[in-house]
Amino acid sequence: MHAVVFAYHDVGVNCLTALLNAGIQVDLVVTHQDDPHENIWFGSVAKLCTEKNIPYITPSADELVGFIPKLQSLAPDYIFSFYYRHMIPAQILACAKIAALNMHGSLLPKYRGRAPVNWAILHGESETGATLHVMEDKPDAGDIVGQAAVSIGPDETATEVFGKVSKAAVEVINQVLPSLIAGHVPRQTNELQKGSYFGGRKPADGQIHWNQTALQVHNLVRAVAPPYPGAFTNYQGQTMLVAHTSLKGPFPVQLDLGVYGIQVVDNQVFGICGDGQVVEILEWYPINK
Repeated sequence: MHAVVFAYHDVGVNCLTALLNAGIQVDLVVTHQDDPHENIWFGSVAKLCTEKNIPYITPSADELVGFIPKLQSLAPDYIFSFYYRHMIPAQILACAKIAALNMHGSLLPKYRGRAPVNWAILHGESETGATLHVMEDKPDAGDIVGQAAVSIGPDETATEVFGKVSKAAVEVINQVLPSLIAGHVPRQTNELQKGSYFGGRKPADGQIHWNQTALQVHNLVRAVAPPYPGAFTNYQGQTMLVAHTSLKGPFPVQLDLGVYGIQVVDNQVFGICGDGQVVEILEWYPINK
């Protein structure tokens, strides 16, 4: 079996490795150049390709269509997308003789679109996972090929959950590879009405609104905790990045629960929220915005 793989991030590294370990012939990898303005805390697909002597390219989104003749000449059995960030044109998907498949970081049809792990934590989910699905023109809308679920603990950060999802993605690949190698793509309907689509998140979306509930604030903090851009608030004229919070208590009786915002008692920092509940800020530091 021959494949062309579009890949980036840890999921890209791990799933590409799983394909190679299964004996898939990867004729070309399409990845991204690292953004110098982004905190690169994850594995490098380009580095893996160099180590494994796999040809790779790093085109911009606008340059993708120019590679259609090359992909047509390669005539891969499968095209795989593992956390590749650009929309892949339909003309490229059509180059796959059997199927074009994408790995998504949620239990589809839930949390289609961008930043699925972050959105799941933000909404207080206790479970997410990885889904391999058939690629269509509409993002994350094709038939489901395989899934694996992971738990989300009440205090886990997006980075911790992403690590679980990355392992689940490999689990899914290993589950379905025997069928794929035999030329069979298992399919289950992706019931879109049972989930929603979410867009990308910007650093400015990390602003804490203290009129929200304590649980909402806590979920925001862990959903965007570093190495993501982080949740932030203003205190005494300084923008503070809030990196770690707790809802566990007990909390000082001196706190005024009727006034939401930051309160400091005995050198401990607390946030009073709109529901009259408290989050303790265990780690914060000033940032320049």
